[in-house]
Amino acid sequence: MSAIDTELADLAAEFEVLGDWEERYRYVIDLGRDLAPLTDAERSDANKVRGCASQVWLVTEPQADRTLKFRGDSDAHIVRGLIAIVLRLYSGRTPAEIAAFDAKAGFDALGLSGALSQQRSNGLASMVGRIRKDAEAALT
Repeated sequence: MSAIDTELADLAAEFEVLGDWEERYRYVIDLGRDLAPLTDAERSDANKVRGCASQVWLVTEPQADRTLKFRGDSDAHIVRGLIAIVLRLYSGRTPAEIAAFDAKAGFDALGLSGALSQQRSNGLASMVGRIRKDAEAALT
């Protein structure tokens, strides 16, 4: 089991304890409150994620051990929480681990796919697409 799969299983267990989606949404928002803020300079056009209805910024930081660290922020509370989930899954992983992870299946396992609006699902897919693009670039 990969590190991403282990983190996904941990998240699924956390969600399972919460029961209904109202509680889960509150939990997702709480996760977003723990994100480290980005600087004004990091809230740049280069870091902006296209395809999100809310403002979303992702910063990719290659590490010496060849893993990628991601940081992110948004102007919307629920989206900040979704970023926190994405970062738990992807940050600190190698480009190969990132490329091998089936994000759609992962989000389905968490129940996010059915619980999010189409707009939020598209935004989530855009965030993952950006992370995968940065991981592919790091492989070259």
